Amino acid sequence: MLNLDDIDRSLLSELQRDASQSLDSLSDVVGLSRNACWRRIRLMEDAGIITARVTLVDPAKIGLPLMVFMQIRTGSHDPEWQARFASAAKAIPGILSVYRMTGDLDYLVRARVADMAGYDRLYQQLIARLPVADISASFVMEDIKDSTALPL
Repeated sequence: MLNLDDIDRSLLSELQRDASQSLDSLSDVVGLSRNACWRRIRLMEDAGIITARVTLVDPAKIGLPLMVFMQIRTGSHDPEWQARFASAAKAIPGILSVYRMTGDLDYLVRARVADMAGYDRLYQQLIARLPVADISASFVMEDIKDSTALPL
């Protein structure tokens, strides 16, 4: 892992804000030459600090306005079930994130769907692939803060 200095953190902040910025723009912001800026970015990519450069899409504008959090409890904790669950979750496009949790809850799933019928289709796809003890869902009424940027 690299030891990040203030310039690296500034570069990361700028890239998290807008990864499409030119090297010239980034170098102006952080006070480095274009080549030095590029070298630092490459080092952070090679070290796995920068894992991807993506485009964020407005879900409502592509017909997926409803975000749902599914709380899943399973009756099984064996490795085979976990592998089947991971495979099922990765195969269902509407599922965006899956977290294995501590406490009462086994898994927390974040998904995007068009509407309640879309949620039901996603739910049916999931339970058709493997048994679960309980699934409950909470639907997001308002996005107050939804960021991909990490604090640096």
